[in-house]
Amino acid sequence: MTLPTLVESLRTQAGLRPEHPAVRCGPHTLTYAELLAAGNRVARRLRAAGVRPGDRVAYLGKESERYYEILYGCALSGTVLVPLNWRLTAVEVTHILADSGAALVFLESAFEDLLRQVDEAARPPRHVLLGEDRQDAYARWKSADGPADAAAADAAVPGGTAADLVEPTADTPVVQLYTSGTTGLPKGVVLAHRSFAAVRTAMAEAGVDWIDWRPQDVSLVGIPGFHVGGLWWATQNLAGGATIVALPAFTARDAVLALREHGVTTACVVPSMLRLLLAEPQVEQADFSGLRKIVYGGSPITEDLLERSLAVFGAEFAQIYGLTETGNTAVCLPPADHRPGQPRMRAAGRPYPGVRVKIVDEKGAELPVGRVGEVCLATPARMVEYFGLPERTAETLVDGWVHTGDAGHVDEAGYVFIQDRIKDTIIVAGENVYPAEIEDALEKHPGVADAVVVGAPDEHWGERVHACWVPAPGTPPTRRELHRFLSERLAAFKLPAAYEEIAHVPRNPSGKILRRELRDRLWAGRDRKVN
Repeated sequence: MTLPTLVESLRTQAGLRPEHPAVRCGPHTLTYAELLAAGNRVARRLRAAGVRPGDRVAYLGKESERYYEILYGCALSGTVLVPLNWRLTAVEVTHILADSGAALVFLESAFEDLLRQVDEAARPPRHVLLGEDRQDAYARWKSADGPADAAAADAAVPGGTAADLVEPTADTPVVQLYTSGTTGLPKGVVLAHRSFAAVRTAMAEAGVDWIDWRPQDVSLVGIPGFHVGGLWWATQNLAGGATIVALPAFTARDAVLALREHGVTTACVVPSMLRLLLAEPQVEQADFSGLRKIVYGGSPITEDLLERSLAVFGAEFAQIYGLTETGNTAVCLPPADHRPGQPRMRAAGRPYPGVRVKIVDEKGAELPVGRVGEVCLATPARMVEYFGLPERTAETLVDGWVHTGDAGHVDEAGYVFIQDRIKDTIIVAGENVYPAEIEDALEKHPGVADAVVVGAPDEHWGERVHACWVPAPGTPPTRRELHRFLSERLAAFKLPAAYEEIAHVPRNPSGKILRRELRDRLWAGRDRKVN
């Protein structure tokens, strides 16, 4: 069954299984019929509030069932959801709100102070407050659209379409996710409905079940919805008629309880989450007999971690690789290849049906099997654009190929192996961190004359941020002073774990930072410079 849009998939599942649980978050549950009805209400209220198709709508809050009401409300109204990472600082949120030009923000009450700190010029003209009480301002806003007869107001019968709503196509933009870059400023990656349908459809047509979603599944969404991985995983399960279990924020204790109490059968996590789960005292007492598949991404898994996870969880494992720009996963290491000790465990995986991969040199010429170059991916799930940045879009998306910025090679069987990063990305517990953003903030300190940031290996989190800095004349700042200074400007996961004072930043004759010199020293003795 081909369901190219989020709207079609939700309507279909609401028709097939209206009373089946769609979303569970804490004590709250939405059935498929309730999720569709709520999405219709949100869509109508957005239109009544003057939010037009194509306008951006921000969400600043943790995971909840209401996040998915708003996602589908945006899909039904033709607006574009901009989920914000709630761990960002006011400076970072200011940039995203200003760049997206969001017309309205759904705001969890816990983050009211954060929004107040945002520059006034960047704040959306309207906001809707989501509190702890499910009869809060959001509930009143959602239900304030006309007829007292809720059924008449909803027009939520499967397949029904209200006159004031839109009928999106596969190419209609639906989500704008912000990812940082080498310029230091986050870019808005615009994804259309097809980004959330193309891979699933291609696997189904090819009869491939490396990853699958079944109506009887109960799936843990371990990755937050402001990441493409969490959003993609949730929508795949909802398109398949499964029940998703959303955690407001990931903790090992809450995840173990959810796995046990909800009878979770599938999960999507990053490897650092698996480490935390295995270290949780309650994990030994939990019954994971119903858990059939764990999907992970963000970084490779070590053989030791895989062996421990296989012993405790007893599930199949699949690794996914991709970028926000590729619409999440484009390459998969299937369960059959997850055997400790075999060479393919070092691979990112194979392209899905309908996805192509090539390796190119510095001039864009394709390289033969075994040669290392930049990994490029052609996928029908690829992004529409970087919002408002046509030149940056043209640099990354070339003739339908996404240039990943990762260095790697392909073997004779078509498996992709990632060796290093070309664009200097640091991945800390699944979070992308970009050196330029930290360097820019660090150099604003009056005691810092110059700075360079690289990733260092970390056995627990995959990588950690290592900051090297050159002191300005005068008394140099302490590590504590630098850390406090950055804490006011950067989210906690971007903060350096180490501050190393150096005499000068290595540069080539044209002034470009020779980041590799510092990074190679930190990764000495390792055969690949990703972890």
